[in-house]
Amino acid sequence: MARTDLASVGEVRGALREFLRYRWKEEPAQVAELLLSELVTNALIHTPHGAVVTVSMAPTRLRVEVRDFVSGLPLSYVPAADDGTHGRGLLLVRSLADAWGVGAHALGKVVWFELDGERA
Repeated sequence: MARTDLASVGEVRGALREFLRYRWKEEPAQVAELLLSELVTNALIHTPHGAVVTVSMAPTRLRVEVRDFVSGLPLSYVPAADDGTHGRGLLLVRSLADAWGVGAHALGKVVWFELDGERA
């Protein structure tokens, strides 16, 4: 996905929805879609080289990773009340994910989250 291709956020979200359709219950799957959207949007807006999404699943745990190709960890941001919806992506991840983090790589970083869910 390239930076200029924000339309791909919906495509990635739809692919995750399809992947989880018969594997997980609806509510945790919707949370996963939301958090994936936030991380992919952040990667596409804040980096010029696109992103790679990886999804892995254990019996009751989902891990989603969004890798970009710009070094430097994301800054913590606390949005102002009049900031609209800007800057709330990592706050959503922090509050809704069961675990999350950022890992630096030689070429970029990975922002990830994990959710505990129930099989469908």
